[in-house]
Amino acid sequence: MTQSLRELGEDKLLARIFPQLGRNSRVVAAAGDDCAVVKFRGAKDWLLLKTDCVVEEIHFTKQTNARAVGWKAMMRALSDFAAMSGMPEFALITLAAAGKKKVSWVRELYRGLNRAAARFDVAIVGGETSETAGPTVIVVCVAGFVERHRCILRSGGKANDDLFVTGKLGGSLRGRHLNFVPRIDEARWLTENFKVHAMMDLSDGLGADLPRLARASKVGFTIERHALPLSPGCSIQQAISGGEDYELLFAVSPHERKRLQTRWRKKFPKLPLTRIGRLNRKSKIKNQKLKSGYVHFRQRR
Repeated sequence: MTQSLRELGEDKLLARIFPQLGRNSRVVAAAGDDCAVVKFRGAKDWLLLKTDCVVEEIHFTKQTNARAVGWKAMMRALSDFAAMSGMPEFALITLAAAGKKKVSWVRELYRGLNRAAARFDVAIVGGETSETAGPTVIVVCVAGFVERHRCILRSGGKANDDLFVTGKLGGSLRGRHLNFVPRIDEARWLTENFKVHAMMDLSDGLGADLPRLARASKVGFTIERHALPLSPGCSIQQAISGGEDYELLFAVSPHERKRLQTRWRKKFPKLPLTRIGRLNRKSKIKNQKLKSGYVHFRQRR
């Protein structure tokens, strides 16, 4: 019997597809991390590549303000640059919309895209448009760079590392997913001042993303549920299973804990930084189970 995407789920689907993808000697990190990392001829820094999309009735509704949709579409891709400590520079936009879509809606969409791009000095340099009989889809492709010594992958986590998250979790319940700012500045500061072992952004929720980081690093994890920084009106389970927080999740040595917490409070006094647990050796400590976050093909928002 042929298995459907809904029966298989996103992570298992990608696990089947990724090994079949071709790569060459210039690929540093391919599909499976927040951005692709490649070497560019003659450049001392590494090139980062990212594509992301938002789909009507999945990531936004027909009633969502078009300018907010544009902001979200751009910032989702830029949040993955934060996860790698990268700097975005150029973007391409692909828009697939029905012919009956109002021109005024599209103009507002691009105002949102432009405003978000300008926040990090990103130039929108082209793209593509297409008619569709289905829902509106906006695809954002971004290119940028990261210094070799500051590139952080998901796979560098070590047993006994402390796990930290920025900000608060569960904010998408109150609409934060439409007006967030990626933690690019914070990530750049972190990699300038500390040895970060592994990092990613929380786009699908802690319950989906933390296990992905642990699998990539070949370790287990434990979290302190009552230590989770909750958005107002949000429960612990919602903070774990809700998606679209776009905060940083990262792992550092416990020896850095006090210095990190002290310096963070001075540098970012209005942004919480919370230790939520640690990584561990799978063979010694049973891996903790979490209620899953958002997984494509399995759930609907």
